Amino acid sequence: MCNSPKNPSAATAAANRAAVDRYDMADRRDFADSRRGLIAELPGNVTGADGHAIFDPHDFDYIGDDTPAPDSVEPSLWRQSQLIRHGGLFEVTKGLYQVRNNDIANLTVVEGDDGLIVVDCMAGVESARQGMALIREHVSDKPVAAVIYTHTHIDHYGGVKGVVDAEDVASGKVPIIAPGHQFDKYAIGENVVAGNAMARRAAYAFGGLLESGPRGFVTCGIGIASTSGPEVSYISPTDLITETGTRREVAGVEFEFLYAPDTEAPEEMHIWIPQLAALTCAENANHSLHNIQTLRGARTRDARNFARYLDETLERWGDAAEVHYGPHTWPVWGNENITAFIESQRDTYKYIHDQALRLANKGYTPLEAAEVVELPEELARNWANRGYHGTLHHDVRAVYTKELGMWDGDPVSLHPHPPAESAKRFVEFAGADSILAEGRRAIEDADYRWAVEILHKLVFAQPDNTAARELQADAYEQMGYQAEGPQWRGIFLSAALELREGIKPMPFTTASQDTILGMPIDILFDFVAVHIDGPKAADVDLRIDFEFVDRAETWTTWIRRGTLGARRGASRDTQLTVSGPKAALTGVLLQPGDATKLAESGAVTLAGDAQALATLASVLDEFDPSFPIVTP
Repeated sequence: MCNSPKNPSAATAAANRAAVDRYDMADRRDFADSRRGLIAELPGNVTGADGHAIFDPHDFDYIGDDTPAPDSVEPSLWRQSQLIRHGGLFEVTKGLYQVRNNDIANLTVVEGDDGLIVVDCMAGVESARQGMALIREHVSDKPVAAVIYTHTHIDHYGGVKGVVDAEDVASGKVPIIAPGHQFDKYAIGENVVAGNAMARRAAYAFGGLLESGPRGFVTCGIGIASTSGPEVSYISPTDLITETGTRREVAGVEFEFLYAPDTEAPEEMHIWIPQLAALTCAENANHSLHNIQTLRGARTRDARNFARYLDETLERWGDAAEVHYGPHTWPVWGNENITAFIESQRDTYKYIHDQALRLANKGYTPLEAAEVVELPEELARNWANRGYHGTLHHDVRAVYTKELGMWDGDPVSLHPHPPAESAKRFVEFAGADSILAEGRRAIEDADYRWAVEILHKLVFAQPDNTAARELQADAYEQMGYQAEGPQWRGIFLSAALELREGIKPMPFTTASQDTILGMPIDILFDFVAVHIDGPKAADVDLRIDFEFVDRAETWTTWIRRGTLGARRGASRDTQLTVSGPKAALTGVLLQPGDATKLAESGAVTLAGDAQALATLASVLDEFDPSFPIVTP
């Protein structure tokens, strides 16, 4: 098989050249704004402790500022990539600074009278550390007075230990301010309990398996970096914001918060800094359409809430805001521009929500609706509403999922055969040679969507059929070259890569040591519970108590009828009690076979029948981080 990316077809080249006419390419305001206030360029690579390059800005030198889009990149995505490839330290307004584009997310720093307030911390410790070094060199060496997380996603808290010392947080010296009643639950639970599947899907969507270049990874759309193996850290918040209008004064700077749950994240908030006339709507207003349902996999969002809280923000602060800074991409300056920006984003999410449900009420299925919904011209031609993160097509389908559930309403989809079984029956009926012939015809006619659909049956029925895999890879590749949405591009090109070369090792995992150790105890047991092999555990009757000596909490766990349950309090009929600090008990729960070694070292104590841990170990399943996607 040919394992290198192929040329864009003549049809793809023509489609991408024709796409230029859909856009307002003469509008160059964003190019000036994305470079406004530059203080210092990035100093070079972001490197890990072992010296490997986590991020190299020169990987994107091929995206020239004035270079026209190559035929293998959709021109709107190319333009967005030109805007975000430049990284560095920027002054947003006097007293507010950002480090951008050495990570998928921004590091924002507010300079107070006697300290710095950091708003969001990037995804990785190393990128955050580089960002803080730029702040120290060019802005201020004042100590960090507080950290603010705008929401529960990993690219906004993962770099926290590159910003602040955990001991300073634990001592109360540096508060961590965050939204919601259950920030830990959603930050850790969403990213870890289903994290193995999420990380695998994210590697496709964010191009983690692709080489940088015009026929591979371009950018993430909302940020330049697809970082390689960063250290992901976590420190729990110490000050939770649960009501709109709540204020905090830190280092002489007043912050006012708008609580916006169930929007882009389960827990999220907007922030107003009156003395700077500076506003952020976190990720509810971006230079991109956002996801109502992420392709990596996460809870479906409420598009109506996006619009509702953006309108409330305008009502509260819209007349006074002079700069809007985001945790991704570049700011918006000037009250008139800010108002227009937020109004346009508000109306886009409201339109998607309302039109999806209008069509649902007319009997359309999600896919049927997604094929016909188009934004009004005024919204569609606004660059900030283009699909650089979410896309209109999958956001329309996501509204159905949020409001109507997983079934599309068509009885044929209610109880279908699994893909591999359906594929075998289809191939037996149609014939492998006929499917190959139809796949070739479809590719020759540039009917790539049909080509991947028909060839999917053959690949799933005969995964070793080299001709079918190669043809499907060719079709996916052209679809990737034509995709405006970088996540669609990443998914299609990653599919082509793995069809040609087989499964690639995963570049990262969400289950870092810090995130696992940071899990609230109830989420920790949820994490263990999804590892229970139900059929193996069906006849197991097991009860183990865990005494968390550093938390002064005891929990009892049981396995019965194939499930693991847990609740606070000790059990009268426990078979075993395991005592120790939370970090050690986490190790016992995830690797119960190592409990004896931990007991011998004095890290934990065992009281009762230690054989209970062997029983637990026997029913724990393991997850392959590189499970198949494009093959059965």
